[in-house]
Amino acid sequence: MPKIVFLPHEELCPEGAAIDANDGETVLDVALRNGIGIEHACEKVCACTTCHVYVREGMDSLPEINDNEDDMLDKAWGLDPDSRLSCQAKVSGEDLVIEIPKYTVNMVKENH
Repeated sequence: MPKIVFLPHEELCPEGAAIDANDGETVLDVALRNGIGIEHACEKVCACTTCHVYVREGMDSLPEINDNEDDMLDKAWGLDPDSRLSCQAKVSGEDLVIEIPKYTVNMVKENH
């Protein structure tokens, strides 16, 4: 069973976490299932960039970015070569190391 290691994030996961994931499950769903509240303003339909993450290890195991995700990523805060939308990044048999960005483009958070 693959693991997702979430690096420490000041607000969402201060201690970091190592979580078992199922093949085909998105990084976002794994995080939410384990109390890591990554934003997802569009409710996981690849229509915003609030669930943007950095895949620091294991990027090659993820399915290729489709055109819609690629277009959305252009709008993400802090875009870098390791960027993916966590609602689209599906676990595929290998461990991942995920860094959650400090900021998103969302000015208002639902739970604050």
